[in-house]
This record gives sequence, structure tokens and C-alpha cells, in this order.
Amino acid sequence: MPLAEGVHADLLREAIATEGRGHAALLAGEPAADALQAAAALYRQSWEVAPPASFGRLIGMLKAAVLAGDAVEAARYARAALGPSVESAPAGYALALAALVEADDAAAAGAVAHMRNGSPAMVRAADAIAALAASDADAYGEALRAIVADFEGREEHLTGIAIADTALMLERLAAPRAMACGVSSPLLPPRGA
Repeated sequence: MPLAEGVHADLLREAIATEGRGHAALLAGEPAADALQAAAALYRQSWEVAPPASFGRLIGMLKAAVLAGDAVEAARYARAALGPSVESAPAGYALALAALVEADDAAAAGAVAHMRNGSPAMVRAADAIAALAASDADAYGEALRAIVADFEGREEHLTGIAIADTALMLERLAAPRAMACGVSSPLLPPRGA
């Protein structure tokens, strides 16, 4: 195994474990920003030594940064790493998230088209992002409820913590737009946490 392969895999495992600690803190209503910022940094480090097209690491970086409450630098980094155009569903997801953070709704809407070629879970996220970019609160609420229902039906979660992190991240992006819908679920932190 080449050295870089071992390094990027180790960094990815560490990022996921660190993110899991942040998720556990969120669900307990405890401070989670430090763990989530550390996870975002680890996802970024992993991306920098990973094989090309490892876009899931950029998605992980952005999700953790949004949940930590400071995603501006992560969004700038992701957009620079991706360039102006993307072709795959995961690259589209990363670009759409970065564009939403930067309030570039046109770019977010454009990136969503690539997400629609991904998994059903990615299509649900695309629906929510498209609704946020279009300021369509009804469509956003419907998409968010579908995302939460999907997470509630899962037996496994990436970090080992049963949390609807995609929904939580989207709600954090929706809040400054006055579009957060406050869905309740055992897989989401207590309100106000």
C-alpha cells in the first residue's frame, strides 16, 4: 500500500470518528463546535492526499463546518478545489453546499442538476437544496421531512451515531434565510441546542 493511501485512509477514519464525537455532543445538547471543526480539518487533510474524485471528503468537510457554525472558509476552499464546473453527483453536492454557504443561489441551483444522478438520498438532498436556492419554503419543508424519515429508517449511520446530520446541516443553512422548519425527531438535537 503506498504511503499516501494509508495516510488518507487513516485521516478519513479519524475524521469520521471525530465527527461522531461532535454528533454525540449535539444530540446531548452539549457544545460540539470544537469536535466538528476538528473533523472538518481532518476531512480537508484527507482530501488533500486522497485519490482524485474523492468528493465525499469535501462533503464531509462542509457538513462538519456548517454544523460547527463557521463554514465560510470551508466553502471557499471547496469551490477552489472543485473549480467552476462539476460532472459527478458527489462533486455537485459539494459545490451546491459551498454555494449555499456563500449565498450563491444560482450556483447551488446549477450544481443540484448533477446531484440528481446520485443515490436516492442524494436526490432528496438535491430537492432540499433546490428549494432553499429558490426560496420555496413549502418544497424545502417537504424535502427535509423526507430526509429525516430516511435517516430514521436507517440501521447504520456513517459515524456510528444515529443522527440526521444532513437534515440538521440543511436547517443550519435554512435559518439565515428564515426557512428553517424545526422538524422534530429523536435523530435531531433538542430544540434550541
